[in-house]
Amino acid sequence: MQAESNQLWNEDLAPTSEAQRTWRWYHFAALWVGMVMCIPAYTLSASLIEGGMSGYQAVWTVFLANAIVLVPMLLIGHAGAKYGIPYAVLARTSFGVRGARLPALMRAIVACGWYGIQTWFGGQMIYTLGGVLIGHPLGGDNITGLGINAAQLICFLIFWGIQFWYIFHGMESIRQLETYTAPLKILICFVLLAWVYNKAGSFGALLDQPSQFVEGGKKAGQFWTTFWPSLTAMIGFWATLALNIPDFTRFAKSQKDQILGQTVGLPAPMGLLALMAVIVTSATVVLYGKALWDPVDVASRMTGAAVLIALVILLIDTVSVNLAANLVGPAYDFSALNPKLISYKTGGYITAGIALVMMPWKILETTQGYIFTWLIGYSALLGPIAGILIIDYYFIRQTQINVPALYEEHGQYSYQKGWNMAAVIAFAMGVVPNIPGFLNAAFPASFPEVSAMLKTIYTYAWFVGLAISGIVYFVLMRNKRASV
Repeated sequence: MQAESNQLWNEDLAPTSEAQRTWRWYHFAALWVGMVMCIPAYTLSASLIEGGMSGYQAVWTVFLANAIVLVPMLLIGHAGAKYGIPYAVLARTSFGVRGARLPALMRAIVACGWYGIQTWFGGQMIYTLGGVLIGHPLGGDNITGLGINAAQLICFLIFWGIQFWYIFHGMESIRQLETYTAPLKILICFVLLAWVYNKAGSFGALLDQPSQFVEGGKKAGQFWTTFWPSLTAMIGFWATLALNIPDFTRFAKSQKDQILGQTVGLPAPMGLLALMAVIVTSATVVLYGKALWDPVDVASRMTGAAVLIALVILLIDTVSVNLAANLVGPAYDFSALNPKLISYKTGGYITAGIALVMMPWKILETTQGYIFTWLIGYSALLGPIAGILIIDYYFIRQTQINVPALYEEHGQYSYQKGWNMAAVIAFAMGVVPNIPGFLNAAFPASFPEVSAMLKTIYTYAWFVGLAISGIVYFVLMRNKRASV
């Protein structure tokens, strides 16, 4: 198989051996706790409360979204645990051995964007920490063309370099980092809660503040029009991982380990983090007279050793989250584009390189409402892929995959010259209905005439894309089920 089809195979994409399957349920739980405890996840509640929700409504929306996205996580993760194959190889069953490059590239591009943004956040923490250590904020004139000063650039490059060490040392180093840092993150959450309560004397009034949707409120009667796009955006937050979760579950000791670990590690910790964010922010209103949703800002206002410890913990947190959520997937995806030339490590180097040249601070500067516009926007791309993968694996193949054929140029999954046009058509039909709504949301001045119906469809982008693509794919493939 390897000699005939080395264009589709390398050691990193090959099915995992029994010896490589070392991840138990607590490793998966630690992985998720490690990824959940991150700055963007912490600040999600802010966007919901600013949209008019009460603190409790925001927390429940975050929890519900993660309970929903857990379902495709477990369904798609099943294939990784059963056959030991990564997402980029699993996609070959539905898109074809060549066509699988399309969903792999879609996933990789989104992850590169997140990897760069998280690296910028990490660099900013080093920048803040440096200012605390020397007793005054770092500063200086912005570098022409970059839009940031020299100290910010150096801090960004330092954090980029820290992560590069883990890329070089591979997947096992990332697993160890997640396992050892997860308990530390839980501990620091309780320390932060204790600190704000001790300083403020209470958790403030934000928790008791009613939503703006109640009768007499600023947005009375508008709860559902805010809730559904918010829910879709929250689902979009982990939509990338819902696709490439086989990259992790392929190392599972058993199917039970990946199911139990993910169920324990995702919805509840995400909801608890949102609750903690609301509580801490509520206390900052008492302490500082305004709501501070940025944990780095909160940490920088601590005194003595507390600020140093808090910022170091946040640094470790951002490294572990970024590597697990935004590096592993694209590293495999880029490898799948040309397995002969690109290994997992090389794919990681490509991801880190793109993050370096994309200048993520400019993305954050120029993208208004990036959380909602971007999260819903790329969920419109990734939802259709999830629908196709789930329908193909469970309804077309009934969880039976011919693994050797996944690495064969002219095998069962070659379709037409390596492309399964049924998957391509289904993907396109799942994406198209959401395009007008996305253009209106991202560029309202340029696309103001989008109908209310298309805007509403975009509100449910992930659900719409998943359902349409899944149904279309099933219809187009139903006559091939017998041969499969």
